[in-house]
Amino acid sequence: MLKNQKYVFLYALILTLVVFNLGIFMGYMMESSRIEKINTLYIEAEMELLDQIAQKDAMETLSLNCDILVEENINFGDKIFEEALQIQKYEEANRINNDIIFQHKRFDLLRALFWINSIKIGQKCHPDYHNFVYFYQYNNPSIEQESEQKFFSNLLREFKEEKGSGIMLIPIAADNDIPSINLLTNKYNITELPVILIDEKIKITEINSREDIEKYLD
Repeated sequence: MLKNQKYVFLYALILTLVVFNLGIFMGYMMESSRIEKINTLYIEAEMELLDQIAQKDAMETLSLNCDILVEENINFGDKIFEEALQIQKYEEANRINNDIIFQHKRFDLLRALFWINSIKIGQKCHPDYHNFVYFYQYNNPSIEQESEQKFFSNLLREFKEEKGSGIMLIPIAADNDIPSINLLTNKYNITELPVILIDEKIKITEINSREDIEKYLD
């Protein structure tokens, strides 16, 4: 009887260890898969941005039509919005680790480059859309900040879905210590988070209703 109990205990212990290690392995594989998907999104976005910059340079050199460049910029801006939603889902499903933070920094830098390119296009072509740059706290936001950022994010998503190509929504984490982004936040005097910068002129740090944003879209 005692010998059988030992075998049962040993079997249960082995089964527990197998299930535990299998769970860790599956979690690792799922996390690695999400990181790989984020990396793929980044590579695709990087290629499209480089192509867009090349188009802008070609326009300046060869005097190409502004309409084509503006259309491509709008398409890329819409893609950034869709990718931001996808990345948010991956990050919510993953525990935040160094790999996720690194990938997030890459996207922040890519979005900053897109914003700069979009400003240059705007100065030359005067397109009929608004730049909405949303700066937020990524690392360890306070409970108050987290609640406020969720409100900002949901409201901006609603506006983007309603206005479509009329808004270039560019979310950027302002606290990842990226020198080029630090230069931009200093340039536009971004001192508190979250904040929405509209057309490089208007800063919104408090929102009580939709009208607080809509009045700048007329």
